[in-house]
Amino acid sequence: MSEINISLDSLNLNSIAPMSIAIIGALSIILTDIFNKNKHKSLYVFLVVLFLVFDLFTLIAYNADKRGMFDLILLDGVSILAQIIIILSAIIFIFFAMSKLRFQEYRMAEYFALYLFVIASFQFMVSSDSLILIFIALESSSLALYVLIAMHNKMASLEASIKYFTMGSIGGACFVFASMLLYAVTGTLELDGIATVITAEGFLTKDNFSNYILVLSAFCFMLVSLGFKLSLFPFHVWVPDVYQGSTSVMAGFLSIVPKMAVFIVALRFFEIFIQVDDKIINALLYTIVVLTMTIPNLIALHQTDVKRMLAYSSIANTGMAMATLVITTHQATVTLFLYWILFAITNMGAFGMLWINRGKGFTDYTSPYHFKHFSGFVKVSPATALILGMFLFSLAGLPPFSLFWAKMYLIGSAINADQIALAIIIVINSVIAAFYYLRPVGAMFLKDPDEFTKKEFMQNATNVTRSIIALVVILSIISILLIEPLLGIIEHYLKDSLF
Repeated sequence: MSEINISLDSLNLNSIAPMSIAIIGALSIILTDIFNKNKHKSLYVFLVVLFLVFDLFTLIAYNADKRGMFDLILLDGVSILAQIIIILSAIIFIFFAMSKLRFQEYRMAEYFALYLFVIASFQFMVSSDSLILIFIALESSSLALYVLIAMHNKMASLEASIKYFTMGSIGGACFVFASMLLYAVTGTLELDGIATVITAEGFLTKDNFSNYILVLSAFCFMLVSLGFKLSLFPFHVWVPDVYQGSTSVMAGFLSIVPKMAVFIVALRFFEIFIQVDDKIINALLYTIVVLTMTIPNLIALHQTDVKRMLAYSSIANTGMAMATLVITTHQATVTLFLYWILFAITNMGAFGMLWINRGKGFTDYTSPYHFKHFSGFVKVSPATALILGMFLFSLAGLPPFSLFWAKMYLIGSAINADQIALAIIIVINSVIAAFYYLRPVGAMFLKDPDEFTKKEFMQNATNVTRSIIALVVILSIISILLIEPLLGIIEHYLKDSLF
């Protein structure tokens, strides 16, 4: 029997260094808790931030070969850029743990360890073109998220966790089935290999009708799987209930960070099928993107709860970001990252304001985020009303706030690609969104306080959480000054990509 020799240089262990730092950080937190019980949560927040900063610096400094670990790892510009967004968002969100009120999950070191495991899983997800590793990372992150949601230890949180688990299981099963079909047709589970086979001349023709049926079936199953993870229509039904059952900060995290990771998987996967230029596949993608932008916006018009409204808003914004995959130009790919960065800034602020204004004392058994609790809020707390109103204006796409510029670049990408109909649909949906975002603003500024109005505010705020909100407010206001630097950074990382 011949001996197999594998050199460490050929493995390129540097390619897994960033993820390894996050995993080591998670294990360090667990060990710290074992030997030093009942440490204050500020220690664990500090450790999470410390390891994520090390992770970020290692990632930015990476200049080795793009491939590693038996070619399972693909650390290209798209992967590095996505990881930077994920890590920076994770750092900002963990600071919200430094809130004033005592919550069950923040008393346990396991929460912070799982948080780092989730980030490491997302990093693996965007750093591979192997369907096996993507699936493992996808399920690892999902399992940890189910637990993080349930750790709030409220009936609504447990219900949200179970619903998320159920929908996630269906999505995972569809992912496996799609991978099996692709392996049966192409003989490989690496996206590069799949692309080479599928796009080969004569592979998907009338003479190879069986291949076409299998490939189309695989595409549909993967679309369902990624649709559940991205909350695309009609696979979005779990989102409002899960967001409402989760804490505001966890809902904000779910609306931004996991989707950035799944966007990269969708970008790599759907690019293969877009190259095939099949009418059925293109029509399916186009229809789902348009419906994801439109239907949640129409449903949001009838919401009377700010948190559920933001849930439907995040679905609609996911549809707008997904529109860049339909446009299929390099400008559109750049716009995808720009859109999600600016959306992240706005959504962090909106959910962050709900979090720091969380409190007790409601006796009418309605959600604390019902519109009526914000009636005349400007007369109770002018500063709080102004900040929350600013984030809602930004989500509505009103200038000069951050999401306005993102939508302008998205519309410009569609027009430059001669997708005029898509650009008109984006504009119409932006108008619809502006209407329902302005409803809570009208309640805060145009109505008088009544017996339902929240009389206490900023009950969950500390100097740390106030500082985070202040940072997000500044970034949203000066967003016009950030556009050019952000575009330069995005272009730098995408210059060697195929997208």
